[in-house]
Amino acid sequence: MLTSILIIYLLNFFSTQQSTKEEKKLKIQTEIEIKEKMAEKVIKKSEAEWKEQLSPLAFKVLRQNGTEAPYSGAFYKNDDKGTYFCAGCNNELFSSETKFDSGCGWPSFYDIEDSDRIKLIEDNSLGMKRTEVRCKKCDGHLGHLFNDGPNPTGLRYCINSVALEFKK
Repeated sequence: MLTSILIIYLLNFFSTQQSTKEEKKLKIQTEIEIKEKMAEKVIKKSEAEWKEQLSPLAFKVLRQNGTEAPYSGAFYKNDDKGTYFCAGCNNELFSSETKFDSGCGWPSFYDIEDSDRIKLIEDNSLGMKRTEVRCKKCDGHLGHLFNDGPNPTGLRYCINSVALEFKK
């Protein structure tokens, strides 16, 4: 009797272990597939194609790492509820739920929808050490990231309005 109980226990234990391993394997495989699909969707266009698609200011910001004048952008004071997308490729980037008024003159967010949708690059231009924020899907320059934002993240994604589109 004791032997039977022990055998049943061991079978159940190993069955559970195998199931957990299979679940982990499936989760990893799913994550790999999602990242591969994102990589497939990277947008590559010629400079002429970008110029045709974007306004002159959006081209300057997204493709040439420019900046719009502070306090001039369409979304600086936008308080509507919705989602912000990359103006170059429609990649979903920020929720209005994380937008805050930082007083810097550009739309500011304390968090991103999904960190896999952006690239962070060290930027030492203009004699400053900053972190550039780029769209991972189209490689468009969005703005910069600073460590002076509110809780819960303490981050401030300072983003050019012209690099964004908004949908309610």
